Amino acid sequence: MSPRTNDSASQDGRPRPDEGAPEADGHEIVGAVADSGAEPVSESGTEPVADSGAEPVSESGTEPVADSGAEPVADSGAEPVADSGTEPVSDSGTEPVSDSGAGSKSESVSQSRSESGAEAESGAASGGVVPVREPIRGRLLRLTACAAALAVAFTGFAIALGARDDNGTVALSSSPGLPAAQLAGGDLDTSVKALQAHLKDQPRDFGSWSTLGLAYVEQARTKGDPSRYPQAEKALHQSLKLRPDNDPALAGLAALAAARHEFEDALRYADRALKENPYSERALCSRIDALVELGRYDEALKAAKLADTRRPGIPVFTRYAYVHELRGDVKTARRVLRQALDSAVTRGDIAYVATQLGQLAWKQGDVKTALDHYARALGADDTYLPALEGRARAQAASGDTTEAVRGLEQVVSAYPLPGPLVLLGELYDAKGDKSAARDQYALVNAYTAIARANGVNADLDTALAAADHGDRKAALRAAEAEWKRRETVHTADALAWALHVNGRDEEALPYARRATAPGYKDATFLYHRGMVEYGAGEKKAAKASLEAALDLNPGFAPRGAAEARTTLKALEAK
Repeated sequence: MSPRTNDSASQDGRPRPDEGAPEADGHEIVGAVADSGAEPVSESGTEPVADSGAEPVSESGTEPVADSGAEPVADSGAEPVADSGTEPVSDSGTEPVSDSGAGSKSESVSQSRSESGAEAESGAASGGVVPVREPIRGRLLRLTACAAALAVAFTGFAIALGARDDNGTVALSSSPGLPAAQLAGGDLDTSVKALQAHLKDQPRDFGSWSTLGLAYVEQARTKGDPSRYPQAEKALHQSLKLRPDNDPALAGLAALAAARHEFEDALRYADRALKENPYSERALCSRIDALVELGRYDEALKAAKLADTRRPGIPVFTRYAYVHELRGDVKTARRVLRQALDSAVTRGDIAYVATQLGQLAWKQGDVKTALDHYARALGADDTYLPALEGRARAQAASGDTTEAVRGLEQVVSAYPLPGPLVLLGELYDAKGDKSAARDQYALVNAYTAIARANGVNADLDTALAAADHGDRKAALRAAEAEWKRRETVHTADALAWALHVNGRDEEALPYARRATAPGYKDATFLYHRGMVEYGAGEKKAAKASLEAALDLNPGFAPRGAAEARTTLKALEAK
């Protein structure tokens, strides 16, 4: 079955990419996955794939907007009026500058002749203030503020806070950012207010409309504010109305579509932007992201190589590395990420790339190296949640459960996403605190419901959480629906596992094998495959897969690793 295509306008009235611009209380909730037709978000949003595309500019020298710490603008409904009759401003003064087409000064991956010697700094980074575990009612209320975070999370890349691994770790991604000229004056929210004021006076400034649209996408990505997506769409289409086919607006719509996990649309918008400007970094990156999320890995590799020749730099390097990791080429992925870290200047880029190196080391079971990379990331930004989560996972694997719990409590107090909530619940469970564990799983349920209520799709991580700790039938429905939309290694794994927990191992077997076929090295995938093989009666194959999972990463997940060892003992006893 091929990935979903979007041949008609969606039900909410959003136009297709090839069409012209339009005129301008914390009650407990049962069921991990709502039984709606909403499309689950991508798996990226444990590697994160990726990100929305509206990311900090790596070459600008200004501080990445994601690090500003600014809260979303209060007057979220205040859109500049488009038709005031004011004369348009000069094109020369308002055109966004980040995608001008000028070649990057960074050395491309293909030009790099040797593996970088840059290593992560060792040492433990401060975990910061540990929040007191608050009542579930209060935490449920806070979920509303981050309900949109899931919609920008992607598999492979980054995407809620950037790049996630398959256990739910999320990382802020460096990707083409907002134009430096528009952000040089201060933080993101200040820049948004300045753009809004400017557009009230100069409503025909198409460049500032595209910049404002991208700023709204960035606010949604970093602050979990779902109201920003409709605003971003209006601003970007207003830019196209004023100047049809301008590439910054088209690239912005590609980023917005990816954030909404409409990957076919993201690909078409990216292609339209590249037709206008072949050197648009944002469009080049969004195109790679879309191809990865659609499971078109060979095309994604070609797109990454093309982007590397046109716009080498951190946004392209991280995607280039991930495409190779998906193919099992960990050595190349590590070399490219080290090259990216060598070129990183801003705190945001250093934290992001070091975290990705930590995740790569963690997946290979190298806990010490992973901790070193996370320490470097936290040295750049000690509040960087993806690094805090990654460090907690590594600490749990090394037996330091107390510190792991402390770190995860800090993470979920800010962003209670399914991945870290499930891990924290399993750690509480392992300590015998069943009540606290149930609270975490209930928050996953609540997060899903609140996310859907805010128009945000729940992702495959939520389906996996439901398979292990919630409504198994709902998990299967979500996994089957997502597989119909796009066939990736992550959707194959999720569908295999959902079938397994529903007692349908024979049906699950082809999907479990497909998930590991490209060579992607992930212990969770191998564990899932082994359990499916065990359930299907293929004992020899099950033993090999479970041993491979534990050899690759002995502490990949508290519950999964324990079950793998128990099953192996049972197999060896026969």
